Amino acid sequence: MTAELVRGQNHPLSQARLEIRVSAGTPIVAAAALSDENGRIHGVEWVAHPGAPTQPGLEVSRQAAADHRLAVDLDAVPEAVHRVGVLLALPAAGAGPVRFGAVAAPFVAVTGLDGAEIASYTITGLEAELAVVALELYRRQGAWKVRAVGQGYAGGLAELLTDQGLPQAHQLAGGIDDAVAKGLARSVQAPPPRTADGDRSRQAAAPALGPDQGGSAPQPGQAPPTSPYGGQAPGGPGQPAPQTPSYPGPAPDPDAVTQSSTPTAGGPVDYSHPRRQNAAPPPPPPTAPPAAPGQPARPVAGDATGWSMDERLYNQVWGMFEDLARSTAAYRSAVDFAESRMDKELEQVLSDPRSRIGGQGDAAREAARARHAQLVAQAAEALDRDLAQLTAEAEVVEPALPPAYARWDSPVWHDYRVPMEIPMALRLGDLHLPEADGIRIPMLVRLPLERGLWIDSSRTGSSDASFEDSHALGRLAMETAVAHAARLLAVYPAGEFTVHVIDPAGSGAQPLAPLVRTGVLAAPPALGAAGVADVLARLTQRVDLVQMAVRGGAADSLPPGFDTSQQLLIVNDFPHGFDDRAVNQLRYLADEGPAFGVHLMMVADREESSGYGPLLDPLWRSLLRLAPVPDDHLADPWVGHAWTYEPSLVPPGSQVLQQVLAQVAAARTKYV
Repeated sequence: MTAELVRGQNHPLSQARLEIRVSAGTPIVAAAALSDENGRIHGVEWVAHPGAPTQPGLEVSRQAAADHRLAVDLDAVPEAVHRVGVLLALPAAGAGPVRFGAVAAPFVAVTGLDGAEIASYTITGLEAELAVVALELYRRQGAWKVRAVGQGYAGGLAELLTDQGLPQAHQLAGGIDDAVAKGLARSVQAPPPRTADGDRSRQAAAPALGPDQGGSAPQPGQAPPTSPYGGQAPGGPGQPAPQTPSYPGPAPDPDAVTQSSTPTAGGPVDYSHPRRQNAAPPPPPPTAPPAAPGQPARPVAGDATGWSMDERLYNQVWGMFEDLARSTAAYRSAVDFAESRMDKELEQVLSDPRSRIGGQGDAAREAARARHAQLVAQAAEALDRDLAQLTAEAEVVEPALPPAYARWDSPVWHDYRVPMEIPMALRLGDLHLPEADGIRIPMLVRLPLERGLWIDSSRTGSSDASFEDSHALGRLAMETAVAHAARLLAVYPAGEFTVHVIDPAGSGAQPLAPLVRTGVLAAPPALGAAGVADVLARLTQRVDLVQMAVRGGAADSLPPGFDTSQQLLIVNDFPHGFDDRAVNQLRYLADEGPAFGVHLMMVADREESSGYGPLLDPLWRSLLRLAPVPDDHLADPWVGHAWTYEPSLVPPGSQVLQQVLAQVAAARTKYV
């Protein structure tokens, strides 16, 4: 299970021998520093860098590269070491970017030696920084964890190392720059984001993120480091501006993408999947008849790479998201250039007294406006051409999507059967941009869920002014939560997903009726403070038991009859009915639950919980914020477009939800 981290979030590490994989859109320097429990580096021998690539328990690359693999053996680091920091910096020499704000957000992943991704982090929000502490592996009570840091330094490596207490910081930074300069000619550039034949396999895992997640959002430049969904932006939800979808946001798993292996000096990067290097490639997907000469290729559903149709469609949707983001960015950039050029030419005309009056000045102004119109028209023509191709692709992809990826009004639900396997991802809604309002990109998040969901019932966070009644918006938020929960129940095999509900005041009784009537809930919705305390106590105890069993390597020691299914807790009307103890338990479930099979879905107005002060800020930041009405709070991981999110709701009057839940309930009775 991969954890997509946001800034400040941590995740336990169950392995001592690890790889740190770094992906950037330009050659960067990667280093690793050992430090004590106070974060202090004792000497230059505690830093592994291109000039000294091997230190106890550490090995890093000898040169600047667009992709890195750092080896870490936590059992081999000295006893005095309590932290291992992963440091990234832009080369001081060369013609590359001069600040991190000018490059795509770097993506860092912690993996096992088998390539299985444990945790990932997309470093967003960087501007003038030249160096950054990306991740930190730290020892706590005998166990190791990884924390997403993302602390940047405008003064480069010298300032970073000085801040960590290294007396020889400037000398070491100069030595690293010299070592990198000698090998800069061998630096490995980032691979092209898409090959000529339309292959959309990602070259590295991408982000996701949320508005409050430090949003790169905030998760969907470079070849994306994580899925368009979940992502976030980068990931990456008062509500700061655009959050990255763990996809769109919400982000891809190593099994769904290809990843780079260590490059040889001056040689090409091998992008074969580390787990499948000896396996035969899957058969190519079906292709459409060739297009007429001069016409674009006809789109085909499932034409991306993948080892199953499920994976191909997932990667294809991700590719559509990426294509739309970049096409729109190119159009906006061209329009901005045309306007700045026209402004400059008009300013030159006005600065010359001889051209302020008379026909010469008028002619110059008309010529400037004509050039502006021509540039904008060319940009619009290119955008229209891209949108036409994407529209054609969406028209063939949408009908081919399986239930987990399909809209509720898709005919595929009429032939629904409870699945025998968990799908790769789940659709939470649609995303679109103002320039392409007719194109809806499915927002997919990976399964199992790697972060909780927050359905925002606040009017201030909504772009839909038609909901003046906060009660109506709150009810719609609860209906959205029920639709998401029903979809989760529908895509998991019978008995492998359990839903609990906390509704202290009973205000969600009507929206919850489909779940209650069909009997798919683990128990009736918990009411009052006593119900809140009971449910939270049982779920926190479950997390504690599984956590101890996993960390102790004794999963078979769980109590007889222990429910090993994934658990979802829906909380309505927070913070009503929650005391301080309940709030702390909720935060514990949000932080530790996803790694041990307990997920959180909150329906709440953040403003109403402001009485708790900053205590709840970490809770909101750990959740992916979704809106019950169209809202432009998500952003892609490359250029930070503000994407409009629309929830996936059941059409009015449709009985599909009841029919699907009835099958889920029947299958549970039959097989469990």
